[in-house]
Amino acid sequence: MFMRTISRRNNYHMFRLIKQEGAARRGEFTTVHGTIQTPVFMNVGTSAAIKGGISSIDLADELKCQVELCNTYHLHVRPGDDIIYKMGGLHKFMNWHRPILTDSGGFQVFSLAKLRRIKEEGVYFNSHVDGRKIFMGPEESMRIQSNLASTIAMAFDECVENPAEHSYSKRSCERTTRWLERCVTEMKRLNSLETTINPQQMLFGINQGCTYDDLRVEHMKRIREIDYCAGFAIGGLAVGEPTDVMYHVIEKVEPYMPADKPRYLMGVGTPSNIIEAVYRGVDFFDCVMPSRNARHATVFTRNGIMHAHNKQYELDERPLDPECDCPTCRNFSRAYIRHLFKSNEQLAGRLAVQHNLYFYNTLMERIREALDEGRFEQFRNTYSERLSKKLID
Repeated sequence: MFMRTISRRNNYHMFRLIKQEGAARRGEFTTVHGTIQTPVFMNVGTSAAIKGGISSIDLADELKCQVELCNTYHLHVRPGDDIIYKMGGLHKFMNWHRPILTDSGGFQVFSLAKLRRIKEEGVYFNSHVDGRKIFMGPEESMRIQSNLASTIAMAFDECVENPAEHSYSKRSCERTTRWLERCVTEMKRLNSLETTINPQQMLFGINQGCTYDDLRVEHMKRIREIDYCAGFAIGGLAVGEPTDVMYHVIEKVEPYMPADKPRYLMGVGTPSNIIEAVYRGVDFFDCVMPSRNARHATVFTRNGIMHAHNKQYELDERPLDPECDCPTCRNFSRAYIRHLFKSNEQLAGRLAVQHNLYFYNTLMERIREALDEGRFEQFRNTYSERLSKKLID
């Protein structure tokens, strides 16, 4: 179904909703570092690098990456956001000229720090690297992300363990809202400074509320009123809850998310998860799964999931995926890649990560094409379940 174009514009960005099929959306998001075609998968380079030996040149020239995601906490700890600032910001530091989204560091603070104290001003914790004491609150997260000069900065939020008591989750949502308001104030200040590398940095707010429908909806209603936010994310999912619960939360929250701003489902997920979340109205995704699984010899194909170290591939001359034209599949056989994994060669991880990232980015390309052509429902019916199954060939 062709939809009228919905756009939202300020000095820095514009989101254009081009077509819609049910809740599934086809759009584009214009930023100071280029226009992002949505739905989009952001390739995760936590410490300004993709694990597996993939460079920014690989991402741009061979792997169809539109957006790279880097992490505020990790880069603050090492090498230090002050160093990256002195080097001219992340784009210059890593030689990447397309959009970058930086996670606020909130999830890592709550998942990696064994000892932490949550106060209204922020969180006190110890570095997981060297144990040194660190404080991070909304203002600190914004300053770090401003030093990194990313295209999109995420608001600092409290990541509550799931499940959590309703009463605590409600207080946490209220605190996350107050923190978002402080993030807005600080970003406005930072973007006004002459010394700021990227004065057009944008802010995405984050919806929380665990798996409680009332908290999710109430929190989304509240934060959508903060008009300064260029987009909104659904956080606190894909942390162990059943997949059906995740889909249910998306369905509950999506009607209350602004139609004229991007929607981002944080930390998701499998190819099937992505197809199903697009079906439910999500535009942005990220996950370490394609690179992490690849480094352990698990690769994605159009016909299912392959474990490349299996003996059945010992004499297999075919590429990982005969339908794929990534650099790995154009040049190497399953037998050779299996040999590399069995020999603990670093090249094994690089070749497999190349393939998986290309697969994910091509999957998003195919989703966009299906939406452009009004056949996304057919695409979903064909691939959602297939891509979640083990490869049989």
